[in-house]
Amino acid sequence: MRRASILLALAVTCPVSLAAGQPPPETRPGKSPPAVTDLQAADTRFDGGSSITLRWRGGEGAVRFRIERAGPEGGFDSLDVAGAGSSVYEDGEATDGVDYRYRVISIGGMGGETASAETGPVRSSPQWFNGHYTSVAIALLVFGGLILWFIRKARKGIHLFVRKIAGLEAVDEAIGRATEMGRPLLYIPGTGYIEYISTVASLNLLGEVGKKIAEYGTQIRVPVRDPIVFTVAREVVRGSYAAAGRPDAYDPESVHFLVENALAYAGAVSGIIVRERPAANFFMGFFGGESLILSETGATTGAIQIAGTDQTTQLPFFIVACDYTLIGEELYAASAYIAREPLMLGALKGQDYTKFILVALLVVGTLVSLITGFDFRQVLETSGH
Repeated sequence: MRRASILLALAVTCPVSLAAGQPPPETRPGKSPPAVTDLQAADTRFDGGSSITLRWRGGEGAVRFRIERAGPEGGFDSLDVAGAGSSVYEDGEATDGVDYRYRVISIGGMGGETASAETGPVRSSPQWFNGHYTSVAIALLVFGGLILWFIRKARKGIHLFVRKIAGLEAVDEAIGRATEMGRPLLYIPGTGYIEYISTVASLNLLGEVGKKIAEYGTQIRVPVRDPIVFTVAREVVRGSYAAAGRPDAYDPESVHFLVENALAYAGAVSGIIVRERPAANFFMGFFGGESLILSETGATTGAIQIAGTDQTTQLPFFIVACDYTLIGEELYAASAYIAREPLMLGALKGQDYTKFILVALLVVGTLVSLITGFDFRQVLETSGH
């Protein structure tokens, strides 16, 4: 009788205890989150292929999403897992030309799962044009078009205005002085390597100076630090004499290699300046700390000195020690300024107008952003630029 009473009491109290220990409905084990909606799969835009992008909405309450993919004939296999709050996934392992179907499984905190509707078949393919660089393509077309247009104008003989640059106007004066004094002209193509833009600009200018040297019958000295620059400089000077109609006057020893160490090179060139006392010194190209050594030594001999570099830290030394100094882009424009060759002039004018357009766009964009609060940066970021 007593055992029957105990069993009866347990039967009455146990259901109440179990109900009190259950979690609330929203975290109950096995509760499934809502399925994602509007699932779309499409070939990824502006890529090289092998990629399909999925987008969906909803799925609130899911702690993660399992991406599943099915091939042409197989069932769905797990592909990857996306975190909570995700709404985009890119499948970068697709094979171009193969149809795939996708679905997204919403997974709840307690393991419940809800599958979305599957997508239709979609396949990946490469695109020949990356639309993210549309603005770059437009800029290149505008830039190239301007250059071609100005080259055409220059070839027709239409005058293209280029403002006077005092340092380049003095080139004839420097060469004439060297000719009258019977002393050589010293040309230093910088201490940089051949891949430096300033070195290339300096060699272009050397070609134009070499033509005038050949015409006047003046001696030129071109000591070089880098072996590759030496080879190019020698050919440039040789070509200048040929272009001037005096190939026989070219002296192979006028362009010579000194030493690769910059300070040793500066010391060797200073010795040449002191011993041979050139009437004119040209320092054009890339320079480091040796700029002051060279220009100060040249200044002590009384030579007319013309310098040009794009190294802003060396410009003060050239400005105080030389008669004329080409600053930054003036060095790049030097060869076009002196030669007046249509191709160079067209490129120079095209670059100037492109810069003007870019500056105008920056000014207009800044004003529009200040007045209207329009965020151009956000537009560029969302468009992938």
